This record gives sequence, structure tokens and C-alpha cells, in this order.
Amino acid sequence: MAKLFLTNKQIIGLDISSTGVKVMAIDTQRWLVLAYGALDIDPVKIKDSLEGDNTALEEGIKSLIKENLIGNLPSKNVVIGIPTARSYSRTFNMPLDVVKHLNDAVELEVDQYVPVPAGNLYIDYEIIERNKKEITVLMSAIPRLIVDKCVAAVESAGLNVIMVEPGISAVSRLLQASEDGSLPSVIVDIGPATTDIAILDRGNVRVTGGISIGGNTFTLDIAKRLEVPLENAYQLKVLNGLNAGPKQAKIRGAVEASLKQIIVETRKVMRYYNERVSDDRKLEQLLVVGSGSNMPGIGEYFTNELVMPARVANPWQKLDFGKLPEPARQFRSRYITVAGLASIDPEEIWND
Repeated sequence: MAKLFLTNKQIIGLDISSTGVKVMAIDTQRWLVLAYGALDIDPVKIKDSLEGDNTALEEGIKSLIKENLIGNLPSKNVVIGIPTARSYSRTFNMPLDVVKHLNDAVELEVDQYVPVPAGNLYIDYEIIERNKKEITVLMSAIPRLIVDKCVAAVESAGLNVIMVEPGISAVSRLLQASEDGSLPSVIVDIGPATTDIAILDRGNVRVTGGISIGGNTFTLDIAKRLEVPLENAYQLKVLNGLNAGPKQAKIRGAVEASLKQIIVETRKVMRYYNERVSDDRKLEQLLVVGSGSNMPGIGEYFTNELVMPARVANPWQKLDFGKLPEPARQFRSRYITVAGLASIDPEEIWND
């Protein structure tokens, strides 16, 4: 990666999701939040911005910084997080003698596992492990159109793009800093409209997956089953959830089908890791994050379904909002990706 900025410049994170944009700046020496904000955008307009000529994304970023920002941004240097569902990440092992022709070998893997022609992708990879017989390669691929559209929108808003990465990589960075990141872990990031799943092991995301079901899906499920307005359904979700109580059976019955689909996809990702990547390392824990993790009892649900320790991660204990008003508790989880983006060490980029 080119050295695009001075190391004494602060980095800010900008999360572009399928439902809006979020920004955050963190002084990583003190884990002090300097600024943050969020703006919801019509998902149809976001999609059109990423695939067509709609300018809603650019306008949204400008509006976020001008009208929805709490605190002050220390610079214009941005790390962009793009929807994980738009990216492809895989870890695979190769014989040691492949190193001299690694680029060709990676392209063969991309052709085999990524349903997009290699010429239409930005492909990045690194050797994350090496022994006397083989190497372990981590590969990420993102459609060029998506990256180019995101970068153009951000730069049109007057910001300098330094790096682009899948949102789940940023989430993993924050969890390593705030949770026990040394354990092989399953991460289930339940966003508003999608759920991203990843295996974090030895400091790297080893494999990812996802499904088009999120926290908003749960709200719609409850509203439909209980025949209540969406606002009431949301309150039932975040206040009662799956915890024991008079409404537990009805709420669980409403969201069970959606949760089961997330479980199925999680098992697929875990199976891939166990069969192709694990090197006999056992998955030790499952961490639930994202805006959809604010449903009480969801950690226990994953524990029971997957028969492994699962809990809702709480990275917020590491962040200090100082004199800034903190986000309301029920909205705090939506900032996990952008907090991960903002927590990258400038030296990490400079030395790449």
C-alpha cells in the first residue's frame, strides 16, 4: 500500500453499510472518542449509489459530517469500511514452493471460489503463517465497481481515502483489542439488514460468510406475528427479546425462522474453518455484535443452538467518550464497525 499520509495525522473511520453511513474518530493512545455520528439512508438509494449514478451516498456523507456529527473530526484521512456482503475473504494453505508464483496461485483460488471474474476485482493477499512444508494465505477480494464508487463518493465529500477494508475486518480489530482475541472465535455481526459471520484466529479473519437477514428482519417478524406497529415491535425486541417473560413464547416464535437461517449460515462458516483451515485448533467462543445484538437472550440462544459458549460482546468498556454525550444504550451497538475502522494504528498502514 502506498504511503499516502503523514504518520502524525489522525485517522477517522467511515462505515458504509447497506442502510447508511457512520463516522468516528478515536485517539487510540487513550481510546478516547473524539467524534462520531450516523445517518440512515434509504437502502434502495445506497444500492443505486454503489451500482449506478445515484449521488445519495456522496450527499449522505456530506450531510453526516455537516449536520449529524458529535464532536470534531481531527483530520480528513479516512479508512472506509464497505459492506462485508460485497466482499470475499478466504484462507487457504499452499505448498511452500508456490511462493515464487503466488500471484498466479491466488488468482486460481479466486477463480474457484469467487463468483466474479478476477478482472473485475481488487484482490489483496498476505502470507499469515509459514512452516517447512506450506504457507497459509489470507485473500480478500472486492468488486472494483463497489470500491471505486465508495472512494469517489468519499473524495467528493472532501475526504482523503487511505484504505478500504470489509466491515468484518474492522469489527475483528476492535474485538481483539477489547475481548479475548487470542481464542479462536466465531463472530456474528447482526446489522440492520444483513448478518456477517467470520472466524477470527491468531489475529486474522480466516473465513467469512453472510446472509440477508438482520435486526430489522427481527422487528418485522415481531410486528407481523404479534400484529403490532413497527415501533411497538422494536420495543418488544429490545426490552423483552428472548428472555423469560409473558411475551417470550410469542417473540421467540416470531423470530425463530430468521434466527435459524443465521444459525445454518454460521454452521457453514464453522464447517469450512474446521475442514480446511483450523489445523486442529478448536473454536472456543462465539461473539455476537452489531445493531441486532440488542435483543436480550440472543447470546444464550446461540449457546444452546451451537453448543458452544456464546455471548454479546461489549467493546464499549474500552472506549471513553470523554465529554461527548454517549450514544443511547440501544443504539450503541450500531457503531461497532466504525469504531473498529477508527481504531486502526496509523503505523500499521504506514508500514504496509
